Amino acid sequence: MVKNSHDSYGYVSKSLHWLMALMVVALFSVGAYMVTLDYYSPWYKTLPFYHKSTGVVVAALLLLRVLWRLANLQPQPLPTHTRWEKALARVAHALIYVLLCGIVVSGYLISTADGRAISVFDWFSIPAAGELFLDQARIAGAIHEYLAYGLMTLVGVHALGALKHHFIDKDKTLKRML
Repeated sequence: MVKNSHDSYGYVSKSLHWLMALMVVALFSVGAYMVTLDYYSPWYKTLPFYHKSTGVVVAALLLLRVLWRLANLQPQPLPTHTRWEKALARVAHALIYVLLCGIVVSGYLISTADGRAISVFDWFSIPAAGELFLDQARIAGAIHEYLAYGLMTLVGVHALGALKHHFIDKDKTLKRML
């Protein structure tokens, strides 16, 4: 089924979820490695190019995912889920979206503070806003890093919750997204 139902996520939601999960983990890993590079590293210019390009793709997928979510049913929580599990899931999902948006915006502010556009895989460019506030690249960089670590922590908790439902509760929470 393409669309979501009351019982399960459809192929579009599942595909967007797993594609973005893979891309976000890859971006985090590359970002953590990038900050260790020095000017003489052969990856010094290459990795940021791919990191920014992939980040723009994630931003587009995030927009698509939010629009798809708004246009579709969301599977109902299972009857076995407690009230606190339902509330925690709602807060965690909302926070994941907020953190992703913050990471995208801060990444844009870092990348365009010098007035240069972001080239996306040499296909097209995202225009630069330039420096909108003093010390923009450094401040946005710190925010970008903290939000990324926060997101990875939340993603870890999210994954543990899914595994808990699958292996301990033995319910179909995880299966609905596979």
